[in-house]
Amino acid sequence: MLVQIGFDSLETRSVTLGFIPLLDCAPLIVARDKGFFRKHGLDVMLLREPSWASLRDRVALGVLDGAHMLQAMPLAATAGLGGLKVPMLSACVLNLGSNGITVSTELWDQICAVDAKAANDTLATTSALAAIVAERRKAAAPPLTFAATFPYSSHNYELRLWLAAGGLDPDRDVRLVVVPPQQMLTYLTAGRIDGYCVGAPWNSLAAVQGVGRVVATKGDLWENGPEKVFGVTRAWAERHPNTHRALLRALIEACVWLDDARNHGEASALLALPGIVNAPAALIEALLAGRLFVEFDAPPRIEPDFIVFHRYAANFPWRSQSLWTLDAMRRAGQIGPKIDCLSLASQVVAPEIYRAAAAELGLSAPTIDDKTEVTHAVSWTLNQATRPIAMAPDRLLGGRIFDPSKFDNDAPVTPTFMQEPS
Repeated sequence: MLVQIGFDSLETRSVTLGFIPLLDCAPLIVARDKGFFRKHGLDVMLLREPSWASLRDRVALGVLDGAHMLQAMPLAATAGLGGLKVPMLSACVLNLGSNGITVSTELWDQICAVDAKAANDTLATTSALAAIVAERRKAAAPPLTFAATFPYSSHNYELRLWLAAGGLDPDRDVRLVVVPPQQMLTYLTAGRIDGYCVGAPWNSLAAVQGVGRVVATKGDLWENGPEKVFGVTRAWAERHPNTHRALLRALIEACVWLDDARNHGEASALLALPGIVNAPAALIEALLAGRLFVEFDAPPRIEPDFIVFHRYAANFPWRSQSLWTLDAMRRAGQIGPKIDCLSLASQVVAPEIYRAAAAELGLSAPTIDDKTEVTHAVSWTLNQATRPIAMAPDRLLGGRIFDPSKFDNDAPVTPTFMQEPS
């Protein structure tokens, strides 16, 4: 039942939020421009940030009240990795999907020369890449360089997953660097990197401009896996519990609006503006509809769930998904056994706050905090919810299943993501 919330309960009505110019900043833009923030009594200022590091630091220092964040960012900040140690909270996922790995056209031609099946097979692509890396090593050529958007990001972990699928060691066989999302295309065009993992539209834009080829999407790597979250510091959330829930209600409603195909044209016009994403509106609209441009002058690849904003319980902050990310951080050598991953995930992820906001909107929400991840090959129904929720496939490249009930913080870390399915 929808609960009426009075504006006088808000601790503050003026809020400043940050975002990075990506397709998945859409919930914040829509919540502002379509009046969802205002509906819930909020006066929100949005600030576009130049990099994830800048955004993280400005939230940590209180310049921003909250932000569109990488899913791993609140976890890393709470653990004190890579910067200030500031406990953060994530009570809402903003989207599933939208990432892609893009390589230069030169590297793509080399991959196809090794294996013609690469165009239709993600594993064939990585195997061909491994052969290219081996030949470069024999010739004493510099290693190939790949970019991710931030050290503590799905892009880093998905790039590592993709490389490991071909038998490559991401830390030994290639060079990994960090480049802000909106600069990826410039770096690729200039030959400073050979490929990158980034969110839309910067993956497909390289193909549209004829300088790159998309070789894998998040759907190939972790189908319907979580991407961005809404993050605040724990201190801010504790001082502003009602304002925090009001922000969540507005963002959830924006996500519902974005999942309606009838709104894609209007959404793309809002996102295309120079001060927001600054990319062609036609490209953004196509990507919202799941039409991906993977190769220059070729028909788009159809991937209906390329980006999901609300359906499939997309906004629920599953603790098990954060544990998967923490496991990926362990495999990347970013955290060791001294960090209690189970405790860290419980400190950062706040499903109970999400449930409260969803109840206030009259929306269904899961009644459990964890589920077995990357195990569903077909659509399924989550019955452990206030009302049954239709769910989608969530397969991982290589078939590895992640069961949070078997997570062992002290278990030895294997050198690759590719394991036999459990």
